[in-house]
Amino acid sequence: MKVALDAMGGDHAPAVNIGGAKEALQLYPSIEKIFLVGDETALKAECAKQGLSLADPRVEIVHAPETVGMAESGAKAVRGKKKSSINVAMDLVKSGDAHAFISAGNTGAAVASATIKLRLIEGVDRAGIASGLPNEYGICHLLDAGANPEAKPEHLLVYAIMGAAFARGVLGIKQPKVGLMSNGEEDEKGTSFTKETFALLKQFADSGKAPFEFVGNVEGHDLFETQLDVVLCDGFTGNVVLKSCEATAKAMFKWLKAELTSTPIRMLGAKISKGAFVALKERASAESYGGSPLLGVNGVVIIAHGGSTAVAVRNAIRVGMETYEHKVNPHIEESLKRVGV
Repeated sequence: MKVALDAMGGDHAPAVNIGGAKEALQLYPSIEKIFLVGDETALKAECAKQGLSLADPRVEIVHAPETVGMAESGAKAVRGKKKSSINVAMDLVKSGDAHAFISAGNTGAAVASATIKLRLIEGVDRAGIASGLPNEYGICHLLDAGANPEAKPEHLLVYAIMGAAFARGVLGIKQPKVGLMSNGEEDEKGTSFTKETFALLKQFADSGKAPFEFVGNVEGHDLFETQLDVVLCDGFTGNVVLKSCEATAKAMFKWLKAELTSTPIRMLGAKISKGAFVALKERASAESYGGSPLLGVNGVVIIAHGGSTAVAVRNAIRVGMETYEHKVNPHIEESLKRVGV
C-alpha cells in the first residue's frame, strides 16, 4: 500500500500530517510507502521535530513549492497552482506511484484536482463525498457531504448506487438501506428537488434493478435512530448537516464535562464511569472516522476535516487503505454497468 499525503493541507499543517503519518507507519505494517508532499524544507524540519526518520525506506518527501489555502477558490487554485501539494499528490495517484490520496486541505481544490486529473468513472457525472456518522446500528454514510452543492436528481441516483457499493465492499452489508434526506417521511414532503429525486429513486427501485433497498424519505433524526447505510442529499445540505452534527457532539461533551466536574460527588461518579465516557467520545468523535472517500473518481481520494488532528489523519490513511484494499471503485464500476447507468 502506497499513500500520497498532502502534508501541507489543513488548519494545523504540517504538524498533524507528519504526526498522523508517523502513527500510521507504526500501526499499519502493510504500508509500503507514505509520500509526504509539500514544502521540502518545512517537512524536513517537522519530521526532525517529531522524530520521523527520513532514513526509513517507507517515508519519502516529494517537494511541492505551492500550497492551496483553505479560503481559496478550489477550481482556480488547482489551475493556478499547478505545483501545489494537492496537485502533486494527486499526480502520484494518477501515475500509479501511489494507491490513495489523503488531504485535510481545501476540499474544493481536492475535488477539482481529482476530477481533472483522475477523471470520473464512466456513468458518473459528479463525484460525491461519503461521510460516516455513528448510529444505533453501526455507521450511516451521508452522501454527498460537500463535493457537489448544486446536485441534480440523477446525480443522487448514482450516489445511491455508489454508496451501496461502498457499504457492501467496505462494511460487508449485503443489501444496503438507502434513504433520501427530506423534511418529512411522507412521499409528498420536500422541495421540488427532493420530490423529483424521490420519484426517480422509487421508479428505479420498483424496476428491480436497484442494488439496494430504498426506504424512502428520512429526516435528520433518522441518521442516528434508524437502520440506514446511506442517506442521500445535495452537497450543500450534506455539508451543513455534517458540520452541525460535529458541532453538536463537541458541545455536548463540553457541557457534560462541565456538569460532571461541578461537584465532588459528580466528579467521583465521573471517575467511576471514565471508561464509558472515553468509549462514547471515541465513537462520537470525527477523529475516529478520519476521512471521507470521494466516490466517483478513478482513484482512491480521501477528504479529511480541515481541523484534523494527528489521530484523524492517521485514521484517514486507514480509510484510504480500506477503500483501496476492498476494491471499492471496481465494485462501483460493476454496479453501474449492471444497472445500465
